[in-house]
Amino acid sequence: MLNRRNFLKQVGICTVGLSVASCSNNNESSNPSKPNIVLIMADDMGYSDIGCYGGEVDTPNLNSLAKHGTRFKQFYNGARCCPTRASLLTGLYAHQTGIGYMVDHDRGVPGYRGTLNNNCVTIAEVLKPAGYSTYMSGKWHVAYNTKPEGSKAQWPIQRGFDKFYGTITGAGSYYYPNTLTRGNDSIDHEAKNDPDFYYTDKISDNAAAYISDHFAKTPDKPFFQYVAYTSPHWPLHAKKTDIEKYKGKFDQGWDVLRVKRYEKMVKMGLIDKDWDLSERDSRVPAWYDVKNKDWQKRRMEVYAAQIDCMDQGIGRIVKSLKDAGQFENTLIMFLADNGGCAEDISKGWESFIKAEKVARNHTREGKEVKFYNDDTVMPGAEDTYQSYATPWANVSNAPFRYYKHYIHEGGISTPFIAHWPKNIKPAKDWYNSPAHLIDIMATCVDVSDAKYPDTFKGKDIHPMEGKSLLNAFAGQKPQDRQLFWEHGGNRGMRDGKWKIVARGWSGKWELYDIQTDRTELNDLAGKHPARVEKMDKMWFDWANRVNVIPYKKGPTQ
Repeated sequence: MLNRRNFLKQVGICTVGLSVASCSNNNESSNPSKPNIVLIMADDMGYSDIGCYGGEVDTPNLNSLAKHGTRFKQFYNGARCCPTRASLLTGLYAHQTGIGYMVDHDRGVPGYRGTLNNNCVTIAEVLKPAGYSTYMSGKWHVAYNTKPEGSKAQWPIQRGFDKFYGTITGAGSYYYPNTLTRGNDSIDHEAKNDPDFYYTDKISDNAAAYISDHFAKTPDKPFFQYVAYTSPHWPLHAKKTDIEKYKGKFDQGWDVLRVKRYEKMVKMGLIDKDWDLSERDSRVPAWYDVKNKDWQKRRMEVYAAQIDCMDQGIGRIVKSLKDAGQFENTLIMFLADNGGCAEDISKGWESFIKAEKVARNHTREGKEVKFYNDDTVMPGAEDTYQSYATPWANVSNAPFRYYKHYIHEGGISTPFIAHWPKNIKPAKDWYNSPAHLIDIMATCVDVSDAKYPDTFKGKDIHPMEGKSLLNAFAGQKPQDRQLFWEHGGNRGMRDGKWKIVARGWSGKWELYDIQTDRTELNDLAGKHPARVEKMDKMWFDWANRVNVIPYKKGPTQ
């Protein structure tokens, strides 16, 4: 493995022992500190939404990080919010942490308890003994209990973070979010009493403030910061000024825009010209036949505005690093938790949302929230609660098939940007070997010289499943590897260029050669039954090892 010491030597960086030294930039701190690490995640954002991955959304800050860092073609997540977060934080497959599905049900078997278990450690818990301060801003969503009066054993502060600002639950209003928390204390009143409150801005501003405060008080100490946005997860809430920016941007409709994204991605070298664009989802009408085009366009305009606001906030986080003289010595990583979300908040969702308390029933002024996708109500304002649903998710995930929840490429493919001026040279080409969010823990351990524990607080800890990305940052191609998935019975695995994937527990394996057909349009299972059989056995061996099996259906499946 290319560890941190060898990595620094290979890329020609000045070193002092195991520390990164400031070589020539007079604006940077002369302290030979370990690198800071900032891990940023978007929520329910498609593969091709941001500008540097082919989309129409204006993301200058992410584009700049990509231009001066490295971009991955084949980076994978866990297909949905909770399992992705569990894997990201621990470097394990989600089932090993107890969150094989979601945090809303305890199914009575180890892989599906619905909350982080004590046989895993978070990045924060691993980096603190290595001298790091640890901060988090944003969405937690890996604890069964979300109420201040219940157990907080699996809340951020109890799982290694020194400071936390954000929400414990998974979704809700951007103007009046549920379970808003600072440290361990509810601060719901801060949103209710602030007429200008907008959650994305608060996530960004608290993250930036943590950085400024850290270097004002402890300038010689490195930090790890996890910034977990809810943007652009439903509901479609955005500020008027950001929405106006996208007026007319999507007037051509989803059919034309999918083709334009595909052509741009081919030109950028992100997509192979020999891969065909997947067809429009059969449930989606042709744009020509859409009746209420103004409402449909508005949905995508608000969605784009949500991402735009997130990018603005990332710019403020970057500025706080530059103001502290630490931008050069900070590893920034950006990704999304799953593909674009096809969930349609129809009338039938209203009782679910109220029962689960993932949204307020009323606004701060007491107005009743319009929960469902009524095409007479334009989304964006506080008293609306809508989603952009299948038609636009089909654009977000272009050129791939399917969405969040599924293990087809549209569900598990994410942009991944890594930026570290001292140690990552701007890459002219895309990095094209598969990587997975389980690799983030191994990377953080590697760059920080931390020690991943065998035991923690008297409990045996599962070994890391991922591989450090330092090799990738240096442009090296790793050996072929196996990667695995299961969520809600949707299953899959990668073995080199080969991928098997199935929808639901009763679904049959499909087989694709990702090297020649990453859009998964040519199922080769019938031509290569021996290959399918071999990979099927590998998947079941993995499933037994990481607690996918035994599996018990929950009430939502």
